[in-house]
Amino acid sequence: MTALTEPSTVVAHRSSRRMWAILGLVLLADALDVIDATVTNIAAPTIAGELNGGVSLIKWLGPAYMLAMGVLLLVGGRLGDKFGQRRLFLIGMGGFTLASAVAGFSPAPALLIAARVAQGAFGALLIPQGMAIMTKAFSRDMLAKAFGLFGPVLGLSSVGGPVLAGFIISADLFGLSWRPIFLANIILGTIGLVMAAKILPRDDDSDRSTVVDGWGSGLLAVAMIGLLYGLIEGSTNGWSAVPVVSITVGVLFFAAFAYRQRTATHPLIKPSLLKNRGFTSAMLVGLAVFAAGTGLIFVLSLFLQEGLHASPRDASLGLVPLTLGLIAAGFAAMGGLVAKLGRTLVFIGLTVVLAGCGWVLALVDHSGTNVSLWALAPALFVIGIGTGLCFATIPTVALGDAKPDEAGSASGSLSSIQQLASAIGSAAVTSIFFQAATSGLAHAMQVTLIVVLAVTALSLPIVALMPRSAPQEPGGH
Repeated sequence: MTALTEPSTVVAHRSSRRMWAILGLVLLADALDVIDATVTNIAAPTIAGELNGGVSLIKWLGPAYMLAMGVLLLVGGRLGDKFGQRRLFLIGMGGFTLASAVAGFSPAPALLIAARVAQGAFGALLIPQGMAIMTKAFSRDMLAKAFGLFGPVLGLSSVGGPVLAGFIISADLFGLSWRPIFLANIILGTIGLVMAAKILPRDDDSDRSTVVDGWGSGLLAVAMIGLLYGLIEGSTNGWSAVPVVSITVGVLFFAAFAYRQRTATHPLIKPSLLKNRGFTSAMLVGLAVFAAGTGLIFVLSLFLQEGLHASPRDASLGLVPLTLGLIAAGFAAMGGLVAKLGRTLVFIGLTVVLAGCGWVLALVDHSGTNVSLWALAPALFVIGIGTGLCFATIPTVALGDAKPDEAGSASGSLSSIQQLASAIGSAAVTSIFFQAATSGLAHAMQVTLIVVLAVTALSLPIVALMPRSAPQEPGGH
């Protein structure tokens, strides 16, 4: 009997090891995305100084990545269905690694921004495939274990990205300054590529009949590029005809995108979702919160370095309380609070953000650029708690009124909206900061905080229109 059962035990063991290896690979891909989305928060001033890119480069470094990711995220999922998740995962990982190499070796601002766009674009091909591969390959029990690991790993990545960037720049490894923050991806990406080629299951069930709305994606891309370019160019070099025309083109193309979503046979966003009051209200709140939150975190890193003259390492450590608050709140929300409180938790999160921003405003108003990192730490922790509650809760509660056949489209749409809002927010809030900096960096920080407070306060009434509670099984989407 032992001889008969042993082969099946060995097969089960190998299968289990392979599933853990796939999980490790998917976590590596997601960690790379989170790290690369956040490293420029700390590195931007150093990069701009060494490449003579000025304020314009600082404003583009983060949004360039998030813009490409947001526009192509939904398309990436559809392409995986059409051509196979394994193939798209390999293309995404390979392209992301190559783009990281170009970013690390870039001699000029324009090439670096192009590389950041490429990183985001290939990341958008890569990230959606991981969840689809796990859903197909994993047992129900293994899938539950996998979901339990995503929070800690991505949380550590969001802390580790800026902190690592700060230490790498301060260490000046091999005299390369900021470049290793991108060049490290060559090693990690190559490991991921080799692993993916060896362990990912072959795609035998891809559906070549899957329709990808290229026109919709193109319209959205032009709209977002027009808005971002106009915003950054106008706030940096003055509101001449070029930025005004650029923003106008962006608005017109966004209107065309919205029309396309209503009339296309296979739109990127299901029209029924846009008629769902709860979902659209959650989208509006999400747009405001993700934009203001991401922009504020970026501006805080600039204020610590430019205003308080903290080194990149000290600035990255100074932001750790905020990130820890964000992670702690995220775990608390997904650990049961969102199921119990629903949209009330969003309201609580926004209120806590108001308290934290008001606290920082009072400190800066009192001490200006002489405020210490230690004095800011508790206030930043409060901002992190509030932001974390909102970031974790809004995407889940937004699905509360969605029908089962809408859940996939709704979840993907919210992921794209989060990236696009982060791109617009980083550019807009940074622009406000630099516009106000002519009267001093303390004044610039005060103006930025007042704008964030206003946007947050205006979001509060809309929360009442969101779905009252999260779906019964939030993990199902």
